[in-house]
Amino acid sequence: MNFQELRRLRPDLAFIAHWVAPASHVLDLGCGDGVMLDHLRTDKGCHGYGIEIDDDKIPVCIERGVSVIQQDLEAGLAMFEDNAFDVVLCLSALQMTKDVEGVLREITRVGREAIVSFPNFAHWPHRLSLIRGRMPVSKSLPYEWYDTPNLRFATIGDFAELANRVGLEVLEFIALHEGKPVAFMPNWRGSLAVFRLRKKTD
Repeated sequence: MNFQELRRLRPDLAFIAHWVAPASHVLDLGCGDGVMLDHLRTDKGCHGYGIEIDDDKIPVCIERGVSVIQQDLEAGLAMFEDNAFDVVLCLSALQMTKDVEGVLREITRVGREAIVSFPNFAHWPHRLSLIRGRMPVSKSLPYEWYDTPNLRFATIGDFAELANRVGLEVLEFIALHEGKPVAFMPNWRGSLAVFRLRKKTD
């Protein structure tokens, strides 16, 4: 899948793909239908694996030629050695985990760098919904409160604080809205937060 195809299909992933160096060894946690790994493999010469739990997504990954392991990412990444990957992706999946702190530690154990994205709960339409007394439903949070797979809700500031607490350095940060960077008031105007991280060095 070339860049233009990815940008039409998933503009958020197209932006994030710029942070992955060519020929990187990549692990994609919660890889979904494998579209990101497909692009990184065919357009940037990357190789690696996806981890996905959804039965319906596995055949789609295989059809795309993506190497996928069916597993809950919270079951642990013990099968992988320290620094086994150049970069670990966890894109719009971290908020679906119970042990966010533990998963973050594992991500940065097996990867020299990590790219993490999640819906920004402080996005202004979400705040407006809460003021009106309703849980937010939006493009980045498309589920009703009673059927959402999301277990955790965070703002940009919340995540930055957690990353620092677990010993991670923020290399880059961007807020996106519909795949486009938001520079002015990102915590208010950005619907998706994206962080590039690594373990702090003494």
